[in-house]
Amino acid sequence: MNTMPFTSGPSENAVMITRVVDRQWHALDDDLVVGRGHAQHRPDGRLFVSIDAWHNATFDRLAEAMLAELPAPLYTVVDEADVELTAGWRRAGFTIRRREWEYVVPTDPRVTRLAEVLPPSDVRIVPAGQADEGLLRALDRAIRDEVEATVGWQSMPAEVMSRPEGDTIVDPSKYAVAAVPHRYLGLIRVVAGNRPRIGLVAVRAGEQRRGIARALLAHTLGTLHRSGSAAAWTEVHEANQAATALFELIGARPMSSNLELVR
Repeated sequence: MNTMPFTSGPSENAVMITRVVDRQWHALDDDLVVGRGHAQHRPDGRLFVSIDAWHNATFDRLAEAMLAELPAPLYTVVDEADVELTAGWRRAGFTIRRREWEYVVPTDPRVTRLAEVLPPSDVRIVPAGQADEGLLRALDRAIRDEVEATVGWQSMPAEVMSRPEGDTIVDPSKYAVAAVPHRYLGLIRVVAGNRPRIGLVAVRAGEQRRGIARALLAHTLGTLHRSGSAAAWTEVHEANQAATALFELIGARPMSSNLELVR
């Protein structure tokens, strides 16, 4: 445990910043927890930090203590509508790295106009849970290599980034794929639940502009609709014009935006 005293607030009470366990800090005022800080490695190896504090001064003291002990670079994600939290991280020296829009995606084919969308005649859609794991991993690796050679995989949402040890398919059952004999051409990953989330839609570079991504979306959204889900959610990097156009074409609406900050 590592404890450092700071003075905070108009009452000038001593606020103690305490590292309670590895990469977790508490701000204490007369033994009352008035703020918490946390640091965690994401699957891609980057270190993300978060702070929950009652007052700006407490936030600043927690940030000061954490940044003194953690290695750079550090990252955090905030709701862009949370102006106060964003301002706190900017006071701590963080800058905006990128913006992601969160879209709500309708599943009703009467809204998406995907009811009649089919894959190309030589392609079939393999439902989630039925894909061959070896072919799926080969497709994932090929797509990641293509992305890395162009915009770079760091441009992808954090939740679809690869793990340091190279294991990029955590749960094969979440993927539906577009297939031809002995080879997969595209994939879509969906995490089901009360709020289904589309984590990734990707097609090999040489197979794009054939309607494969739309066919994968038509299959997936139709499946969600039949299971009772009225909508799904997804995040799109603001610079990804192709993904933005694809989702807006089927009636998806931006609901909020997140900022990824870096120091």
